[in-house]
Amino acid sequence: MKYLSRALALAACLATATLAHAQAYPSKPVTLVVPFAAGSGTDAVARIVAKKLAEQLKQPVIIENKAGANAQIAAQHVAKAAPDGYTLLMTTNTSHSANPSLVANLKYDPIKDFTPITRVGELPFALVVNASDPVNNLQEWLDQVKRKPGAYSYATPNSTSLVASESIKHIAKLEITGIPYRASPQAMTDLVGGMVQMYVVDLGSGMAMIKAGRVKALGVTTKQQLDAMPGVPPIAQIVPGFDLTSWNGVFGPAGMPRDVVQRINTELQVVLSDVDVKAKLQQLGFETWPSKTPEEFGKYVADQLTHWSVLIKRAGIPLQ
Repeated sequence: MKYLSRALALAACLATATLAHAQAYPSKPVTLVVPFAAGSGTDAVARIVAKKLAEQLKQPVIIENKAGANAQIAAQHVAKAAPDGYTLLMTTNTSHSANPSLVANLKYDPIKDFTPITRVGELPFALVVNASDPVNNLQEWLDQVKRKPGAYSYATPNSTSLVASESIKHIAKLEITGIPYRASPQAMTDLVGGMVQMYVVDLGSGMAMIKAGRVKALGVTTKQQLDAMPGVPPIAQIVPGFDLTSWNGVFGPAGMPRDVVQRINTELQVVLSDVDVKAKLQQLGFETWPSKTPEEFGKYVADQLTHWSVLIKRAGIPLQ
């Protein structure tokens, strides 16, 4: 009986400590690291989400842009951070689906080095060309490129753009050259200026240029036509076999306490169901698509890792 009483007392203490830990988080500002430059689609999504998340957590949520190396710099930074919930990563398939099949000697493991918290949604991409290009649709553009092999180039500031462009190139049998860029804004500037002829851009950073008529959208990466892009067909309708989803989600370092993970996940569910937040994200072309649990998101990340490895191998993209 004495031992039973002690065990019950210990269990009660542990439960109290766990509850206190959950209630104590967060007790200071939270940093949300973004692996792309200010002005990118992921940055725009992060700022909308962070503002509402700060209200829910009752602590500032600070955006920290760590652009470069196709999201490797930010991913490595967060992987090495303390797993206490105060350093989080809003990233995409670039760091967690594509890089393992694109980068030799990758210095982080997308599964082992991170705690999946919540999938936020899908950020569609669009294939855009210069507004002065005479083509009216994607099929006309593909035919135009085929008539002038080697004369066209495309911009690629991230892995999604690279894999999408190379997949189209492979399936449609095009001779077109990829030009790497450090960030989306510069890639768009050079497309408008005629330095490159095509760019698969995320709608978060490209929508304004599309609406202003500075570039012409010929196709979207989603399987269905987007309400925000009437008249612009899915690329897969013109290029059969094209299948690419650009997802966005929030991670922490590996080893985060379960209660902290659950707290962040719960608050993100509230954020992503907020009418005002959803409206602002839709203006970017972003489709909210939250995972219900961290476990669901973890399985999705593992499945996407396999899927993207197949896409990259099929497109013949070599390790960098």
